[in-house]
Amino acid sequence: MTRPYHSPRRAQDAADTRRDILRAAVELFSVNGYARVTVAEIAKRAGVAPQTVYTSAGSKSEILHKVVSESIERSDAASVTEAIRRTEDLAEAVTALARGTRMGNEGEQQVVEVLFAAIPAHEDGAALWELSTGAYRRALREVAEHLRSRGLLAVDVERATDVLWFCFGFGAWRTLVKECGWSWDDAEEWLARQAIAALTP
Repeated sequence: MTRPYHSPRRAQDAADTRRDILRAAVELFSVNGYARVTVAEIAKRAGVAPQTVYTSAGSKSEILHKVVSESIERSDAASVTEAIRRTEDLAEAVTALARGTRMGNEGEQQVVEVLFAAIPAHEDGAALWELSTGAYRRALREVAEHLRSRGLLAVDVERATDVLWFCFGFGAWRTLVKECGWSWDDAEEWLARQAIAALTP
C-alpha cells in the first residue's frame, strides 16, 4: 500500500484561495447585495476561475453559509460566557455581556449587514437565520441560566433569554449604531442599563 501524499504547501495554497474567495464574496455582497452578485463576479474579484470558486468554497449559497459560520467562530462566545460565570452580581454579569456582544457585533458588522440584506433573497432564509442566531441565542440562555442559579433574576430563564436577545442581539446593536448613529460606546452603556433594569429583582 502506498501512503497518501500530503503537501503542506498545497494545503496552505488551498486555504489561502478559499480565504480570498470568501473575502471577495463579503466585499461584493456588502456593496451590491447578495441577490445581485454572481459566482463569476466573486471569481473575478478573488482572481480565480469560476470553477475554482465552486471547488474551493461551493455555490453562492454555500459561500454565504461559510461566511456566517466563520463569523460565529470568530465571535468566541464561549470565552464571553466563561467570563460571565466568574461574575458575582447581575450588574457585573450584564456589563460583561454588553462588552462581549458589542465586540462581536462591532468586529463582524460587515457580515451582519450582509446577513440582513441576504435573508429576504436567500434560497433558504429561515435556515440561514437559524444558523446565524442559534448559537448566539444559546449563549445568551447560558448566561440567563447562570444568573438564575445565583438567584439574580426577577424573571424565569426563558423570559431572561428573550430580554438578553432583545438588548444584545443583532437588531439592538444595528438599530442604535447603524440606523440611529450612536457610537458603540454609547450603545454598549445604554443597552447594559436597560438589561440590568429589566432583569433586576
